[in-house]
Amino acid sequence: MTIVTDTRPLDRLADFPAIPAGWAYLDTAATAQKPQVVIDAITRGYDTTYATVHRGVYQRSADMTLAYEAARKRAAGFIGATSSDEIVFVRGATEGINLVAQCWAGTQLKAGDRILLSTLEHHSNIVPWQFVAERVGAAIDVVPLTADHRIDLDAMAAMITPAHKLVALAHVSNVLGSVLDAKRAAEIAHSVGAKILLDGCQAVPRMAVDVAALDCDFYVFSGHKLYGPTGIGILWGKAELLDAMPPYQGGGAMIDKVTFARTTYAPPPARFEAGTPHIVGALGLHAAIDYVESIGLDAIHAHETALVAKTREALSQINSVTLYGPEDSAGIVSFSIQGVHPHDIGTILDEAKVAIRAGHHCAQPLMEALGVPATARASFGVYNGAADVDALVKGIERVTRIFG
Repeated sequence: MTIVTDTRPLDRLADFPAIPAGWAYLDTAATAQKPQVVIDAITRGYDTTYATVHRGVYQRSADMTLAYEAARKRAAGFIGATSSDEIVFVRGATEGINLVAQCWAGTQLKAGDRILLSTLEHHSNIVPWQFVAERVGAAIDVVPLTADHRIDLDAMAAMITPAHKLVALAHVSNVLGSVLDAKRAAEIAHSVGAKILLDGCQAVPRMAVDVAALDCDFYVFSGHKLYGPTGIGILWGKAELLDAMPPYQGGGAMIDKVTFARTTYAPPPARFEAGTPHIVGALGLHAAIDYVESIGLDAIHAHETALVAKTREALSQINSVTLYGPEDSAGIVSFSIQGVHPHDIGTILDEAKVAIRAGHHCAQPLMEALGVPATARASFGVYNGAADVDALVKGIERVTRIFG
């Protein structure tokens, strides 16, 4: 078998101090490693510039408030939001989805209404909707996949009805890497008056996103998959939808006026950001967005597409390997080896200094549809090169020899 040489076209490995020489980190879909510029931004935030935001009258607090709100504005520009007031800081995509589920769906849906999901959704885009459906008496329908493991939009168009009030889909699958035609999905949802939420966790690190062009209603993503810190993420929503939603939690910063008789609430986004926020997390997210855009999302997408193509080509030559997802999957390759549990694959690869994911990837309904209990998953980032593909393939060949 011919293994490609390592050209590292993005040449970004040196930016990541947590990746030692000879270690192939192929678990970016779970969480991305952090470049030094993000680490530096977090360190500065806690070291020389730290203060609370929106509360202090002293200069450092005012400066930190400006930096915090600059991060919100940066996130708005990153995804094409009309205004930074449409950007809600959350702990991550999971909290963003739960916020929409409780504050929009939980107040708008009623018995007999329907929610439309797809077979490949992450548990975070399933369970919150089940909470709401059980509480209000709504029902959930599931869009199947095409033969090459994409969300079947033709099937979606055939099954959606005016009873469907909310559609929630992954922009890019965390297991299969399949890319949704999000604009068409939004058109189908809106054709019956439904709102659509897109889970962008796997999309924003590797492709340009413009929420206005997509015409979605809500969009969520997590900072830690975008080379930023954990505990910070973005919920974007159309201004009129956010304005009509009640608060998610009560506490400081989300109020207009509090009396024991009655409390009135601040306008969005403050309405949804009760308590002291993850201030330094927002600064780290700002640095991460700057870092990704300094490379260029088109360049990142092309780089990861090339690595996926090389990986799929090499693995397809191993008879015992089954590949999942479309040929043009975005940065992710899921596979299984006949007769070998994915956990054993992951353990043996770890011995060879190759880090992959093994399990159901928080997508148990998808595993059931694929007819497997779990898969192994290699996912790429800007720090990966063809040498990592080489190491992965050599490791898999060793797995097949051990279990052969």
